[in-house]
Amino acid sequence: MAEEKKVAPIGVWTAVKPFVNGGASGMLATCVIQPIDMIKVRIQLGQGSAVSVTKNMLKNDGIGAFYKGLSAGLLRQATYTTARLGSFKMLTAKAIEANDGKPLPLYQKALCGLTAGAIGACVGSPADLALIRMQADNTLPLAQRRNYTNAFHALYRISADEGVLALWKGCGPTVVRAMALNMGMLASYDQSAEYMRDNLGLGETSTVVGASAVSGFCAAACSLPFDFVKTQIQKMQPDAQGKYPYTGSLDCAMQTLKSGGPLKFYTGFPVYCVRIAPHVMMTWIFLNQITKFQKTVGL
Repeated sequence: MAEEKKVAPIGVWTAVKPFVNGGASGMLATCVIQPIDMIKVRIQLGQGSAVSVTKNMLKNDGIGAFYKGLSAGLLRQATYTTARLGSFKMLTAKAIEANDGKPLPLYQKALCGLTAGAIGACVGSPADLALIRMQADNTLPLAQRRNYTNAFHALYRISADEGVLALWKGCGPTVVRAMALNMGMLASYDQSAEYMRDNLGLGETSTVVGASAVSGFCAAACSLPFDFVKTQIQKMQPDAQGKYPYTGSLDCAMQTLKSGGPLKFYTGFPVYCVRIAPHVMMTWIFLNQITKFQKTVGL
């Protein structure tokens, strides 16, 4: 009986470790990337170029402005990335077990990535909403600012003022985008890491960096069409007769395809890739380092 009690905690740690590692790596990556993400949000809100936005933020608000909403960003990673990376590791482990221990084909990895992305987006949607509102708050007129003090205050205010379900505003498009992004990010990392390690004979560091770069590019390439459509829907305005240009996401996608062809969905891809890829790369690199540390200390 004593031996059985000793085994139980090991099993619990084995089960939760992918989630803990995933969340920790995402949070560390966010600490590094947060200033870039803050500048990106200001650019999207029409405050000018990256250089002018940076200068104005330093002049008017100081260094602290670059970390506005960091608590929400960390909470988002603690929920979203914890759920998606942990789910992906569990799903792929189960799939490999069902495949008699053989490496999974790319399509099975893609399916695992799609599922993990949907799970992560549903779990992380409230924190994502809080992050966007906190980052955009300083751009609003004083009378319209929400003045959230931190992520938990934002979540409390949103649920108290607008109802609990308001925490999942825009969850549908967010889930679809997350499914596409994570399919590209998660499946491509595993596949390229296997190829670089087994076929090219690269060392561990080169494999991690190379696979991370491929993963970041694929994440951006897979998610931009969905992000493009989401942006068009969010910014559309009615005409003089009160009619909107699109009836929904599918109508927007079909009209875009008809008028501009497939490449229209990739408008602004270089900028979008610069936004997405660094965080993806940093997440994988931190995850690798955390895993190595755990092996060193015997966890």
